[in-house]
Amino acid sequence: MGWSWGGISVGFCSNHTTQASYPTHPAITAFFLMSDLTPQSFADRVADLGLAERRNVDHAIGELGVGEHSLEDIIRVLQRHGIVTTLQTEKILKGDRIGYFYGDYKVLYLIGAGTFARVYRAEKKGDASGDIYAVKVLRKRFRDEVKELEQFLREGRMGLKLRHPHIVSIVDVIPDVRNPLLVMEFVEGQTLRELVRIRGRLPADLALRLMYEISSGLAYAASLGIAHRDLKLSNVLISSDGKAKLVDFGLAALSDRNNPDKMADCPNARAIDYAALERGTGVRKDDPRSDVYFAGNMLYHMLAGTPALTETRDRLQRLNVTRFQEIVPLHERVPDVPGIANQIVQRAMEFNPDKRIQSAAALQAELKKAIDILASGKKQRADFTSPMAEHHDDDELPTNEGEGYVVMLVESKAGLQNAIRARLKSRGYRVLVISDPNRALARFTAEEDTPADCVIFGASELGNLALEAFNKFASDAHTRDIPAILLVDKRQAHIINGAHRGASRKLLPLPLKVRELRMALINLLTGIKRRELGTY
Repeated sequence: MGWSWGGISVGFCSNHTTQASYPTHPAITAFFLMSDLTPQSFADRVADLGLAERRNVDHAIGELGVGEHSLEDIIRVLQRHGIVTTLQTEKILKGDRIGYFYGDYKVLYLIGAGTFARVYRAEKKGDASGDIYAVKVLRKRFRDEVKELEQFLREGRMGLKLRHPHIVSIVDVIPDVRNPLLVMEFVEGQTLRELVRIRGRLPADLALRLMYEISSGLAYAASLGIAHRDLKLSNVLISSDGKAKLVDFGLAALSDRNNPDKMADCPNARAIDYAALERGTGVRKDDPRSDVYFAGNMLYHMLAGTPALTETRDRLQRLNVTRFQEIVPLHERVPDVPGIANQIVQRAMEFNPDKRIQSAAALQAELKKAIDILASGKKQRADFTSPMAEHHDDDELPTNEGEGYVVMLVESKAGLQNAIRARLKSRGYRVLVISDPNRALARFTAEEDTPADCVIFGASELGNLALEAFNKFASDAHTRDIPAILLVDKRQAHIINGAHRGASRKLLPLPLKVRELRMALINLLTGIKRRELGTY
């Protein structure tokens, strides 16, 4: 198996105690031919370096029996017992005296090497649990570079804050000036990029499920003020049990939302992509919607087997904003892609950031809705069943247009309450439901903040009570500027004729069409400031 760990190309054998023994390893064969070590001196070196207890070395060699034994025999039996690995054997034969331990962690294999760091599979000295870790060590030439060292340690400090089932955990940061390193959870598996390379296009249900797991990790990080800033398939590990786990927040920006000028800047290849998108769309650096865009590119890649964005190492091409605009529509590459999956990709990769899905949490919600729809066999435009069967849900795709808005529904029919609440919540609104019109009006006082940004009165059962409350809401000084909608049956002519009209008032007919309700809310709420997340 292999993967790329944060831009580091990785290859490893999944059995950490029995990787290829000496005779089949070309590098060791070469070192063996040049080595002047005797079988005994090799065994002594293993013990002297602290790779194993002397008694364990002797016990393994004792398996060979009495008589003369070659260096090849000694290496083979020590590897078979898991006392030395091929990496350790190679270093001993080269005469290396260091590099077997980093801090308290014994190196087993090199599993990745990149420009800035190497990643080793390691175990903790003296830990009898047998737990395996990934140890990321900054290369020697960058340890005296203040900028690179700080970026490396910042990645670690940021990672210590993140504890989520779909984020690879950093368990320790060791700022040793000689060998600064990060100790990470080791994930047995492969990268998402490798999975797509091997399998090609992924089934829609699998792609949506993996992206849901990825977005849940992103949403959790965002709740702590952390953006990823390096989203790509190779930065997602797929564990042996099929779970997606985000890795490498090395380019992440720990955002001070009150002081944008102090947000971190980590320029490299992926940062160029983010910078080009943000400059091209006129938003500030570290806009949370940038991660949404690149998550959309990942979902596109899974569904199509190829990325939406052309991949290039050319800096000028990466900075060209047309790269983000001239994208082959997913349905042209994959004509049979489910419409609901196609819609999520389109909205996540919307060039206009105001039309894009607005957050990782909103993306997660949309993915969950899509997964449920596909799992239940619903068609993209199938009607919803009871309790809203008599109404028309002519637009069931999830959106996040209502994020930051609170809607109060004044309705006595439980079935209609539940149906409208579910439809609006799937589009980001928070919905308060009250069955008594007078109690609803009492919630609004001149002295306190308004509990809702728009009120929907249902007249199908409440009749004149709904009409009176709707009209009073329009006439009272402290509520007349708050938008309101009256849902009324066309047979209720006296209510239609008696309703107060105005710019912030709207009548909608029953049976209700969800699209009409959505459009009415969008129009009425235009210009009303969205509430901050966590404040409503």
